Amino acid sequence: MLKLSLGAIGIVFGDIGTSPLYAFRETFAGHHPLTLDPAHIMGVLSLMFWSMMIVVTVKYVIIIMRADNKGEGGSLALLALISGKTKVKRWSNGIVLLGVFATALFYGDSMITPAVSVLSAVEGVAVAAPAFAGLVLPIAVIILIFLFSIQRGGTSRVGLYFGPIMLVYFGTISVLGTLSVIQNPGVLWAFSPHYAVEFFLMDPLRAFLALGSVVLAVTGAEALYADMGHFGRRPIGLSWLWFVLPALMLNYMGQGALLFREGAAALESPFYMLAPEGLRLPLVILATAAAIIASQAVISGAFSVTQQAIQLGFMPRLRIEHTSASTVGQIYIPLINWLLMVMVILLVLSFRTSSALTSAYGIAVTGAMFIDTCLLAVVLFRLWKWPPYAAVPLLTVFFIVDGAYLSANLTKIPAGGWFPLLVGFIVFTFLTTWSKGRKLMIERLREAAMPIKVFIASAATSASRVPGTAVFMTSTADGVPHALLHNLKHNKVLHERIILLTVAIAGQPYWPEADRVQHDDLGDGFHRMVLKFGFMEEANVPAALKHAHSVGPEFRMMETSFFLSRQTLIASERPGMALWREKLFAWMLRNAESAMEFFRLPTNRVVELGSQVEI
Repeated sequence: MLKLSLGAIGIVFGDIGTSPLYAFRETFAGHHPLTLDPAHIMGVLSLMFWSMMIVVTVKYVIIIMRADNKGEGGSLALLALISGKTKVKRWSNGIVLLGVFATALFYGDSMITPAVSVLSAVEGVAVAAPAFAGLVLPIAVIILIFLFSIQRGGTSRVGLYFGPIMLVYFGTISVLGTLSVIQNPGVLWAFSPHYAVEFFLMDPLRAFLALGSVVLAVTGAEALYADMGHFGRRPIGLSWLWFVLPALMLNYMGQGALLFREGAAALESPFYMLAPEGLRLPLVILATAAAIIASQAVISGAFSVTQQAIQLGFMPRLRIEHTSASTVGQIYIPLINWLLMVMVILLVLSFRTSSALTSAYGIAVTGAMFIDTCLLAVVLFRLWKWPPYAAVPLLTVFFIVDGAYLSANLTKIPAGGWFPLLVGFIVFTFLTTWSKGRKLMIERLREAAMPIKVFIASAATSASRVPGTAVFMTSTADGVPHALLHNLKHNKVLHERIILLTVAIAGQPYWPEADRVQHDDLGDGFHRMVLKFGFMEEANVPAALKHAHSVGPEFRMMETSFFLSRQTLIASERPGMALWREKLFAWMLRNAESAMEFFRLPTNRVVELGSQVEI
């Protein structure tokens, strides 16, 4: 438990742990600046504390993290859990679209987090050594290029240092905060919620707008849920309650105490001003290391979410490289890595300061949190069968809090909030187009498919049989694969053993090895086989076939041929999708990784046969 808790501190809490670099400063010097007086300082501190208690502690740690899909968390895992357990047709499409949009917003978040974390950390150079202020942007860009360049090597080796570095970081910020609080202990009264209430009564408009910056203190809360599969619910909960939450609040209280003493003079960077002048440069180095770790966690999360989206049918196949022989979840997706790097660097060069970037930051986070609350409502009523008197008050609090945060952040759309929304809508369009197009294509192929019994009856007696095994990959577990029809049409032969193979991705992270193979003997040497994988697993077909003992002799790869269909799509005016979406789907299909590489088929044993499909 202790080892897992330490690991969670290193990986899970990087994003929320780097929030003190900019969150408190932004409430007073950001997009909607506040008057620097005791009432506002105490009000903001109180809002931050109770936001962490309601959003992070109660909503995520205590409740949502119990809604795991076989130990895995995150919007797509939650969506798969809900889709698998509930049969409410009336709401199912809306629920799926909500989960997919939360995933789309995550990509916007995964672009902004590295940019704002690294930039806000490196800006400490201007505080520690003002003469080098002009080097902030070049240093930030170099660090980001380095960060994305090391992804191919995997995070296991670097990950060994994450825990200790974050331990030192959290320890340091809590000590600095404590030393400041000792000088102004009265700031601790901000733990009382009445200061937050007074803030709203005294200045309701400013208090509402301040929520757009206060929410920066809880960015990364959804990462606790997304990374649950790596560490488990209890280690994350223990780390949060006993170490991370106290360290963060001590630092925020310390920054508040500093503003009481020094006023606007400390507003340039209250985080770095907490340290004595001689220790500011080491603090910059430590904060930069923490920012890199926070960025690493988000990048790894983007890889995991992409893999889940591919397996669940929302994305075309992409090249996935496994970077660890022992840890299944450590993967690297080159296309996602380099796209993220380009977008992050463009963000840094466009916005230039972390303060400008925070305007774009909150919308993606609050949008995802609001959607999580919507999905939680389904879980409470449909899966856990909570009575209304228990569920309604809790959900009301969550919807009010998340709704207030989201609406406050919507005021920042002109100042940069448009970016994550634009990214979200583009990704959402891609995800839904692929999902819809794939369903249409399967329907069209089914329309033209011949019943398998009719085919076997005619082909088994008329075609010549040759030695060996032929595996025909098909996306549907009924009908005759197009590749089989084309092979017989052109080559006039059938192999002695013919496997009609479908790879099915289940709505759970991992599928039991003992139940991997489903087999149906169709007679005359024909076999229907379904290989089941979880959405977090690699679909390695040759490895799975080695365990298929009910289909006759053992599979030998040098005596087995794999036949694949390669469809060329023709966009048409047939009902289904808009013409531009059909063309987009066709482009995505052309650029998807081939089934040969995705299913790890031996390259010298694959035959591809093409056909045209009109959708």
